[in-house]
Amino acid sequence: MGTLTLWISYFYVLLQLSSPAIAQPDFMHMTCYNEEGFYSANSPYQRNLASVLSSLASDTSTESGFYNLSVGEAPNQVNAIAFCRGDVGVDDCRSCITNSTRKILEICPNQTHAIGVYDLCRLRYNNISIYGVVDESRTFFIWYPNNASNVNLFIQAQQTLFDRLRSETASGDSTRKFATGNESAGFEKVFALMQCSPDLSFQGCDQCLSEAISNIGSCCAGFTSASVIKPSCDVRYDIKLFYDPTASTPPQAPPPRQASPVPEPPPPPPPPEPQTEGRHILESNKARTILIFTVPTVSVVIIFVICFCIFLKKQKPQGKAESISKTVDEIESPESFQWDFETVRVATNNFSEGNKLGQGGFGAVYKGTLSNGQEVAVKRLSKKSGQGDLEFKNEVLLVAKLQHRNLVRLLGFCLERNERLLIYEFVPNTSLDHFLFDPRKQGILNWERRYEIICGIARGILYLHQDSQLRIIHRDLKASNILLDAWRNWRQGTSMSIIDTSLKFGSSSEMMRCIQIGLLCVQENVGKRPTMANVVLMLTSHSLTLSVPSRPAFLIRPNTNSDVSSSLRYDSRPTQAEVLPLSKNEASITELYPR
Repeated sequence: MGTLTLWISYFYVLLQLSSPAIAQPDFMHMTCYNEEGFYSANSPYQRNLASVLSSLASDTSTESGFYNLSVGEAPNQVNAIAFCRGDVGVDDCRSCITNSTRKILEICPNQTHAIGVYDLCRLRYNNISIYGVVDESRTFFIWYPNNASNVNLFIQAQQTLFDRLRSETASGDSTRKFATGNESAGFEKVFALMQCSPDLSFQGCDQCLSEAISNIGSCCAGFTSASVIKPSCDVRYDIKLFYDPTASTPPQAPPPRQASPVPEPPPPPPPPEPQTEGRHILESNKARTILIFTVPTVSVVIIFVICFCIFLKKQKPQGKAESISKTVDEIESPESFQWDFETVRVATNNFSEGNKLGQGGFGAVYKGTLSNGQEVAVKRLSKKSGQGDLEFKNEVLLVAKLQHRNLVRLLGFCLERNERLLIYEFVPNTSLDHFLFDPRKQGILNWERRYEIICGIARGILYLHQDSQLRIIHRDLKASNILLDAWRNWRQGTSMSIIDTSLKFGSSSEMMRCIQIGLLCVQENVGKRPTMANVVLMLTSHSLTLSVPSRPAFLIRPNTNSDVSSSLRYDSRPTQAEVLPLSKNEASITELYPR
């Protein structure tokens, strides 16, 4: 049964891989140049801009991924440049450019100069000429503050790779300036990608990339992953392969046809030649016959397998434990995922109080030590919990599929003796509250470390919202006095007074920026709240100007009937902005949306 399910799942994955690409999310980076002027509604500039964006969106003839358009006369001339990443296919490129033309007017509704950057493409326009001009007006940074295992060796390999790719990129032609490559750095390998706007000269591209490489040395030396993005070029590297290596070299165009004198009649073909043509026809007919019989046969087999699985499922009892086991079986085989209860019991010293790490809403968490010395955390779901079964099923189904550096990894589960156990990797530093509220440990987390934690949490939530197989939205907003105090102090211009007094040193501007981002996330108007992609962007790109937060949702109306701190919670689904009933702090909801 497990094998049949695996084959059906594999067939489903193949279908998904062949489906069209979905629309892209908000820009990774964007800038509306307010200082360079605005245009008014129904003005000549607006009409020219509409013409340019419409032409970009409808262009189906360009296959190089580079677009350059100018419409109108100065001072109402619109000059636009758009290009895709060099390893992106034609269809994905056109889709990305089309999305850019729509999104940029939402972000910058009346600015004469704007830029929007996706991972796969970028678009910018201006009322002055931008063709062949190196634009270094803005620089966007993305980095992950994880140091390489051997920093010096890593930087040497990185520099060697950068020098090679910079020259290769700048040497590209007028339709493509793009290069990728890798270099070994001891036990690690660094992968890098460089690209310039194809309209730049060799000197212009080399200048832009050199500046970007210098920026990486200033901000991210020794980090295992970083990107520097400028309007005219970008440099990105990682210890994981993030580009399509087969697209590094552009496809060669077929040689042009040349006129030539009429050749002399060839010598008579050898006798077997006429049979070759007949053999080709026979082989073609044979292939067609095989195809005609194979496709229906495979379809019938697949339908039969699906029906057989459904039949077996209906023949077996639908107990809770078996139902959950089936769900887990679809994730991974029981032999490698399901743990023996006795092993877990011995590891936790029979779930002793001395091994207890904490108590949650659905059960206790214990520290365990396996026979090989590996430490684990065991979550023992309460037998009295009304949501125990559902919580267990959700966690096994979802958490096992989640793979992210900022999320605790699920190692296995146990279903024996009416026990429901989840085994996670052990996190030795426990939770943040042990440091934030302990006067002896507060100093360990200085502001720089706390800011890294904030950015890491944001990236983990972004993964759940956008990159995991299922969209997971965990709604547990607790609007206690700290949020009310934050808004009041923000309005009064005294936000520094709510900062932890133990933070005597650190960037006050970063602290204020975090407070502002937090208030943007709890605005009453759901449409004004930033996505997690934008939150990560706000935290990592200090050149991005933040909007002014409006009234928070938790000030809409007080809750006079609850004896605990409560909050208004909005349904996070895109089609609704409905205010849900007030709930107790202990309640947390995870919304699941299939991708």
